[in-house]
Amino acid sequence: MKPIWIVDDDQSIRFVLEKALLRESLPTRSFTSPRDVLNALDTVNDENGPQVLVSDIRMPGGSGLDLLNKVKERFPALPVIIMTASSDLDSAVSAFQGGAFEYLPKPFDLPKAVELIRRAVEESQREEVGEEQMAQTPEMLGQAPAMQDVFRAIGRLSQSNVTVMITGESGSGKELVARALHKHSPRANGPFVAINTAAIPKDLLESELFGHERGAFTGAQTMRRGRFEQADGGTLFLDEIGDMPFDLQTRLLRVLSDGHFYRVGGHSAVKTNVRVIAATHQNLEQRVKEGAFREDLFHRLNVIRLRLPALRERREDVPMLTRHFLQQSAQQLGVEPKRISDAALVWLGNFSFPGNVRQLENICHWLTVMTPAQVIEPKDLPPEVGVTAGVAGPADALSGSVSLAPQTRDNLPLAAAPVAAPVGTAQAAPLVHIGGDGWELGLEADAIALLASGRTDVWDELIRRFESTLIRTALASTRGRRIEAAQKLGIGRNTITRKIQELGLE
Repeated sequence: MKPIWIVDDDQSIRFVLEKALLRESLPTRSFTSPRDVLNALDTVNDENGPQVLVSDIRMPGGSGLDLLNKVKERFPALPVIIMTASSDLDSAVSAFQGGAFEYLPKPFDLPKAVELIRRAVEESQREEVGEEQMAQTPEMLGQAPAMQDVFRAIGRLSQSNVTVMITGESGSGKELVARALHKHSPRANGPFVAINTAAIPKDLLESELFGHERGAFTGAQTMRRGRFEQADGGTLFLDEIGDMPFDLQTRLLRVLSDGHFYRVGGHSAVKTNVRVIAATHQNLEQRVKEGAFREDLFHRLNVIRLRLPALRERREDVPMLTRHFLQQSAQQLGVEPKRISDAALVWLGNFSFPGNVRQLENICHWLTVMTPAQVIEPKDLPPEVGVTAGVAGPADALSGSVSLAPQTRDNLPLAAAPVAAPVGTAQAAPLVHIGGDGWELGLEADAIALLASGRTDVWDELIRRFESTLIRTALASTRGRRIEAAQKLGIGRNTITRKIQELGLE
C-alpha cells in the first residue's frame, strides 16, 4: 500500500499521527514544509505516490492551500485532508473549494483523525479501482445479472451475422449494445451506420435509407448514397423500427430478403451486403395485431431478440455508471472529476429513472457543472432526484405505493415527496393521506413507508431522524458551533452534546 504523506512543521503533530497510523498498519512519510512535498512529488507517479495527503494550512515556507492547489493539478484524484485551527473556518471553506477531501480541526481527537484518514484511503482505493475498470473495459454497461445475460448473448453472437432485434425502454442503451454486436462480429472492420427511423420525416426517410438519383425530386441536385449503401460490408442499426411507415416496411422486407434495392428515382437494382440490427421500445407483437407493422417483416427481424433491462431493474449498476459518467463529463469539460457521497448514491439508487441510462448520464453532466463542492451530497442532486423529489423507496416492493423517500440511510433528511396511499396490499389496510405541506408531507411519506414495512419502532425511528436533521441543520448554520446551535434550537448546551453523542453525529 502507498504511504500516507503528513505535512506539518510541528514535530509533535507528525509524531503522533505517524505512531497512530502505524498501529493501524498504515505506512507514513512525513514532511516539514510544502516545498519538500513538491520536490518529492517530482520523483513519483500514480503508482508510487501518496495514498492520502494530510497537510497543515499555515507553515513556514508555504501555505497548505497553495500546496493543495498544486497537488490537485498533478494528482486530481488524490484525497487531501487539511488540518486547521478551530477558529480558522474561512480557511476550511477555502480548502473545500480547492478540492480538499475533508478538514481536520486542531486540536483533534486522535481516533477520529485516524478514522478520517482511513475513510480517505478507502476513497482513494475506490477511485483507483474505478479508473482501472474503466480503462480495461471502456464499453462495460453493467454488472447486474440482467446485464450479464446481455453480455453472454453478445458473446454467443460474436461470430454470427444473424439479424438481431433489441428491445428496451428509451435511453436504456440499445445503440451501445448494437455497437458492441458490431464490434465483436466478423464485420468489425466494416462501417457501423445508425439511423433513428422515428426522427426522420416520412418523406425523407426513404431517401435516407435507400438514397436517390439526381433529379429524383425537387432539390436532388446530385446522386446520393443511402444508409444501406453506406453500411455495405458492415452493420446497419435501425433504431425505433416500430415507427417506420408501413409502405417503407415493404421495401425494407425486400432488401432483407434478397439484398437488392432501388434508389429513389433509380431504375437499376443496387446490391448490398449488410447485417441489420433493429431496435424498438414498442411492443411489436401488439403493433402487428393493430395492423401498423407487417407480420412478415416482424418475423424477418425477430430472428434473435435481446431485451435490454431498464435501469431501475439493475439498480446495483447505478454507482458504477454514476462514477463513470462523472469521469466522462469532467473529461469533456476539462475539469476535475466530482466525487459522490454514499448518501447521494442511495438517493440515485432509489430513483426510478424513467429516462434510464441516458437520464443518469445527463444528471451526471448537470452535477459536474452545477455542484459547488467537490463532493456531491444529496442536497446537490437535481430537483427531479433530490431530497424534494419523489424517489422509489423500499416500501414500494411491499405496498406498491408511489415515490417514497429512501429509508436505507439514517443521515438523509426527511423527504418532501408527493405521496399516495398504498394500493392493493393484502398485508395491511390502506393508509389514508392525511394532508399537510412542506416537511410534514415528507414526514407523512416516511411514516407510510415504515408502517407498511411492518416495523414496530416507527415512533423511535422518526423521532431519531427528526432530531438528527434539526441538529445537523443547526450546526451547519453555525459552522459547527454547538453552543450557538443549542441557543438557536432553544435547548441546553448539555442537551445538544448528549444528543450529538446518542445520535452518532460527531
